[in-house]
Amino acid sequence: MTQLLWPLLGMLAGAFIAIQAPINAELARGLGQPVAAAAMSFLSGAIFLGIVTAILSQSQGTWPNWKIPAPWLFVVGGLLGGSYVTIAVVLAPRLGAAALMAFVVSGQLLAGLILDRIGVLGLAVRELSLGRIAGAVLLLAGAMMIRFT
Repeated sequence: MTQLLWPLLGMLAGAFIAIQAPINAELARGLGQPVAAAAMSFLSGAIFLGIVTAILSQSQGTWPNWKIPAPWLFVVGGLLGGSYVTIAVVLAPRLGAAALMAFVVSGQLLAGLILDRIGVLGLAVRELSLGRIAGAVLLLAGAMMIRFT
């Protein structure tokens, strides 16, 4: 059952990202600034996650250990997320949701291949194979077809 559940949850998360981009773009039009829309998106997400953390911590009887060995991790994840949301807000009305998501997924895959290859941040090292490279090339070709046809 979980072999099917995890990929479906991944697809649901991808759908959320595709839906989030035009919502934030509309918010940016209303606010008049893309960065303000990204900030509002992160604020609402932070509030939601704070509530979920409190609920889960209460039910499990433990609170998160906020001491981590690399404090820069607190900042970098937020910087990357904020950059992504801001770029998506700017590009969604220019590219459309499908093309934007095609290029986002292509970028994710290319970065993922590199991260897997070097095994950074605790990832298991996975060699680049012809199949993995071909898959990335096909995905990028698909993104180009979605955008330019």
